[in-house]
Amino acid sequence: MAKICSLAEAVESCIGDGDVVAMEGFTHLIPHAAAHEVIRQGRKDLTLIRMTPDLIYDQLIGMGCARKLIFSYAGNPGVGLLRRMRDAVENAWPKPLEIEEHSHAAMANAYEAGAAGLPMAVFRGYIGAELKRVNPNIKSVTCPFTGEELAAVPAIRPDVTFIHAQKATRRGDVLVEGILGVQKEAVLAAKRAVVTVEEIVEDFDDVHPNACVLPSWTVTAIAHVPGGANPSYAAGYYDRDNSFYIAWDKIASDRDAFTAWMKENVLEAGPDIFAERVKGL
Repeated sequence: MAKICSLAEAVESCIGDGDVVAMEGFTHLIPHAAAHEVIRQGRKDLTLIRMTPDLIYDQLIGMGCARKLIFSYAGNPGVGLLRRMRDAVENAWPKPLEIEEHSHAAMANAYEAGAAGLPMAVFRGYIGAELKRVNPNIKSVTCPFTGEELAAVPAIRPDVTFIHAQKATRRGDVLVEGILGVQKEAVLAAKRAVVTVEEIVEDFDDVHPNACVLPSWTVTAIAHVPGGANPSYAAGYYDRDNSFYIAWDKIASDRDAFTAWMKENVLEAGPDIFAERVKGL
């Protein structure tokens, strides 16, 4: 059953050095505040999983938290490169980074397989693709019923998944509204799940029938962190801070500028800063 606690307590109790960690959220509800707390607590040697690594993984990589990255697209959305990720891959700064690249279809199917407790995902994909040459975890299997050759990848089973959501009840149920990526599957596939939310309520009223509700037994810890998805957006609460994504490219392009920004805005700050940032968005 989910425990409602501070973000610091949730991170301290749910993630350790060397863990396999997923932080999911598609275009919105990206768990930035949770990633910052992981950095503040100095977690190391993490295997980071995310379908679309963007700023939060650039920050985690640049701060030396990551050993490996499993992903299906990496970039600063609408802007360009992930500068800290590239520096780690090309120059081993601040430490070497192993990468395992997949297609979006492979990642989505791998999360679903993990949520179902299966050892692998089987799907149609990678036909004629070159990724199989550089990723040994992409295999082929033959369907025993039709003889068709299919792609297979290992199921994703994180030690801990982090997501951001709009609401949680005091009994620990979580409501996710708007665009859904693989948040639900990432939570169900994980051994532990931490959810940051915009607000905690007594109950969910007027919930759309297509909304996603994660029952309390699927979640380990819930932290009330208003604005916790900034600079991404939270549908119904605040908009995307497009200016920050543009500014990040310059910040991340220089090691000293990056280190100074992280010191001021992450290491010496706390989750309360997120609520201030979304005022007026």
